[in-house]
Amino acid sequence: MRHCLAATLALFAPGLTLADAAAQPRRDSLTIGLSQYPGNFHPNIENMAAKAYLLGFALRPVTAYDADWQQGCLACTRLPSLENGQAVLETTPDGRPGIRVTWELRALNWGDGTPVTAEDMRFAWEAGRAFETGFGPAETYRSAYEFSSDDPRRFTIRFDKVTFDYAGLGQFQPLPARIERPRWEADRAGYRTRSAYETETANPALWNGPYRIAAVQPGAGVTLERNAHWTGPAPAFDRIAIRTVENTAALEAQLLAGQIDMVAGELGLPLEQVVALERRAGARFRFAYNPGLTYEHIDLNLDNPLLADRRVRQALLLAADRAQIVARLYGGRQEVAAGAVHPRDAGYDPDTPAWPFDPARAAALLEEAGWRPGPDGVRRNAAGDRLAFELMTTAGNRSREQVQQILAGMWKAVGVEARIRNEPPRVFFGETVSRRRFTGGALFAWVSSPENVPRSTFHSDEIPRAERNWSGQNYTGYRDAGVDALIEALPLELDAAKRRPLWARLQRRIATDLPALPLWHRSDAHVWPLWLDGVRPTGHQNYSSLWVTEWRAR
Repeated sequence: MRHCLAATLALFAPGLTLADAAAQPRRDSLTIGLSQYPGNFHPNIENMAAKAYLLGFALRPVTAYDADWQQGCLACTRLPSLENGQAVLETTPDGRPGIRVTWELRALNWGDGTPVTAEDMRFAWEAGRAFETGFGPAETYRSAYEFSSDDPRRFTIRFDKVTFDYAGLGQFQPLPARIERPRWEADRAGYRTRSAYETETANPALWNGPYRIAAVQPGAGVTLERNAHWTGPAPAFDRIAIRTVENTAALEAQLLAGQIDMVAGELGLPLEQVVALERRAGARFRFAYNPGLTYEHIDLNLDNPLLADRRVRQALLLAADRAQIVARLYGGRQEVAAGAVHPRDAGYDPDTPAWPFDPARAAALLEEAGWRPGPDGVRRNAAGDRLAFELMTTAGNRSREQVQQILAGMWKAVGVEARIRNEPPRVFFGETVSRRRFTGGALFAWVSSPENVPRSTFHSDEIPRAERNWSGQNYTGYRDAGVDALIEALPLELDAAKRRPLWARLQRRIATDLPALPLWHRSDAHVWPLWLDGVRPTGHQNYSSLWVTEWRAR
């Protein structure tokens, strides 16, 4: 059973009476601060937290996990299951176990009034199946070998494998075929930069959620307005402005000055900054701290010969006093991570190697790997190469920049030099990380869904490369046949109890190899105005913005 980690909110904040609330003027707009700007706006290309949060207002995926960590329908009428007959086990044409799954779309319109139909799903499937398009995660499309539809609001997909999460479509979302198909057919490889989502972002016909993107200020913000053709519950606000302020100190200043109403906990202020803000201005805002499936880590580029030896990677983790960083910067509110799987997740293995702080052992491992102290304190190998690499993250994020400085100091103590170089988030995620242009370490966070099999991040077939238009998220370049086999076997086991040993083996193997250095599982810090109700943090990658119709001004 999945656990609900959403914060419990009081109906009214201290000091605000019912009479006061009734006297408040109607609020027709809401301004939200984010610390990042999307690298692009296409829902099926590249995963980025800023885009996921923003598109939650404007698009409806077929299925999603809610704040109780239960999967349900957003754009469908009923979740398919073997019991209700919408999922049927079968044999594929080549003799393998497969499954046929049918979804029925609820009445949903694009922002120009055109209904969302199965043809929009068909186009998304066709584009995803063509690797040159660069959709991800590629495995979903690869497994979905046949698409059929006998009704504008019903479609069936046949998969060449039976997975425990067969009912969910994740990021496989409908696309307006009448607009996007001609662009895709004209240039499949160039589609990711030439889609209407990039060239006509304010076109109402691209959006089917309660809001549509009405205006875009590149790098600065997005204006959302009500979708006049939305068929669901009416949202409270006529307009929502998303303002991007990449410097978190400036983001806080705008909040205090009243230039923004709230800071999204999913991608806003670092936890320690919010804790300090609550001490100073606790009566002015509502605060909630929500632990969840956001995993802070450092991806290491394993194509770098200095980082290819796992003893070096193990030494880096042993030399990092993560518990001290959590205590100093976050007041102990973050959980030190053994890996990407959260301790509250159903697949977590408590016996995963944890690598506690041990600089003496780190030094011994470096010696064993052939790295000896040099005259400048930085270790060198027999060829004279210095044990030095770049450590990158998102510029302007004060918390991450502090972590960089602390880690650099800890690594220097064992003879490793980390050179800090940062970039704006849209460049860092949109180009450097997604195309594996970082040469050393990249510090950022993954946000996952409950019991999420990490195929995209650790399977060798998911290493981004030019011929697949950089789809995939195995940015480390990690290759391990045993890990590939476990990742392939895990989704096929429908019995949750039988999946646990597979999860344990996978976590232990990755935690030994350490293609990425685990730091901690984040607690998101939400800051809301006193007059806003109904926001339910989810703690995973299906963000609270997907349920914006539950938000209310009082």
